[in-house]
Amino acid sequence: MTATTISKLARNAALVLASLAVGAIGMWFVVGRQSTGRSAPTTAATGGPPAPQGPASGAAPVPLSGADDAGVHISPERQQLIGVRTVKVARRSMASTLRTVGAIAYDETRVAEIHTKIAGWVEGVSVDFVGQQVRKGQPLFKIYSPELVATQREYLLALKADRQLSGSGIQETRDGARSLLEATRQRLRLWDVTDAQVDALTRSGEPQRTLTVYSPSTGIVLERTAFPGQYLTPEMAAFKIADLSTLWVIGQVFEYELGSIKLGQPAKVEFPYGQGTHTLSGRITFIYPQVDPQTRRAQVRVEVPNPGLDLKPGTFVTVLIETGGGDQLAVPQEAVIDTGTRQYVLLALPDGYFAPRPVTVGPPTNQFYPVLSGLQDGDLVVTSAQFLIDSESNLQAAMQSMAAPAPGPPDAGAVSGPVAPPAKPVALNITFTSRPDPPSTGNNELEVVVRDAQGQPVTDVTVDVTFFMAAMPSMGMPAARSAATLAHAGNGVYRGTAALGMAGRWDVTVNVSRAGQRIGRQRLGLVVR
Repeated sequence: MTATTISKLARNAALVLASLAVGAIGMWFVVGRQSTGRSAPTTAATGGPPAPQGPASGAAPVPLSGADDAGVHISPERQQLIGVRTVKVARRSMASTLRTVGAIAYDETRVAEIHTKIAGWVEGVSVDFVGQQVRKGQPLFKIYSPELVATQREYLLALKADRQLSGSGIQETRDGARSLLEATRQRLRLWDVTDAQVDALTRSGEPQRTLTVYSPSTGIVLERTAFPGQYLTPEMAAFKIADLSTLWVIGQVFEYELGSIKLGQPAKVEFPYGQGTHTLSGRITFIYPQVDPQTRRAQVRVEVPNPGLDLKPGTFVTVLIETGGGDQLAVPQEAVIDTGTRQYVLLALPDGYFAPRPVTVGPPTNQFYPVLSGLQDGDLVVTSAQFLIDSESNLQAAMQSMAAPAPGPPDAGAVSGPVAPPAKPVALNITFTSRPDPPSTGNNELEVVVRDAQGQPVTDVTVDVTFFMAAMPSMGMPAARSAATLAHAGNGVYRGTAALGMAGRWDVTVNVSRAGQRIGRQRLGLVVR
């Protein structure tokens, strides 16, 4: 074989090898595009793996407790299909009006009780029913007291002696008679005998059988214990009278709202049933120091005038409290996911990626949470994909339903194939109990028993329990959530503890998963005491 022939064979072999290499590269490019649904990444000049762009396309979704830089990719078509909407985090005015329930009450500083200073019998009553309006100085009743009659006689004798001894030439005699007269007069005053009654006694010279008791203030009668013929003693309240010219409005606010309430804040009072013809204005004059352990509410007091006495104590009203918060960085309430112990938002990243971001927020105001940490002005957060993370699903399952993991470039010599489907649910028998049963506010011990279809204990799964209470906007209550991951205690029994913040109905979801895939679920409703 000549040198020319060898040279031609070498050139032909080189061309064949080059064609095979080009064909292999083209086939890898097509397979890569079909398996990822995106353009093939650009390969570095050295022939190494492609440089990463954003989060790794093959990374598995993570729950909310994962790293901040984790995320999932959702195609624009999928986003449009599930209705994902986003909103920018921005600064806004957090001033709002807190609307709550209240009731009208008496002004306790304008309530008076009428007692007699002496014991005796009631002989005549001028005010004879509860609710009657009285004026200051109006006669209430008359009382007969033998001791009072005797003291009047002593006064008349002292008065007579003073008159007879006033002309005595001995100074001590005149002073003694005057002192006795003043002592008996002072005793009558201490028994609430007025100066006018004493002057009348002086003029008449005859003791009065009964003493008339007068009202010390203007108001209405709240209580009455003075009836004709009844024997009264000093410790018994004959009447209780309240001045209704000023009333208190006692409002009920939740304990988480106390941080936005201060003394002197303006407040308005509305009448839901039409008792009042207009809205009353007042200010918060007192914040009660205790919180009701049953309702988790505190009381605030607003003073309002009642010039026409049209307002009735005990009437239910609506209290509107103006709260000011200034301009703050805020996020919509529907964007915040509350797990019970931490809060998160879904952050929209460039190129269709979404990642959970832990945040710290303050009390809600006008459908917005003030952002204390975790977000910056201009960040995009998801506001309309909350159905993916409801009470029956955890975040990891929701993200897995949005996008399955996409494989990376195949290794050399590997054969491309379809991605393995996720694990299918298996038949499980899930039993949930709590101690105490039913649960109560505070910490509760949880126990979940997991058995397979044959009744054998399942010991290699993860058990998560989520408690969820829906929001009640009419009462100003946001949604509440509490979650716990139970530890395996042996023989398919999983135990843990969950804290519940308030009484009421909670939806409970028990998720059983293996290797990140949910394989069983139980849902039930409980009433927490």
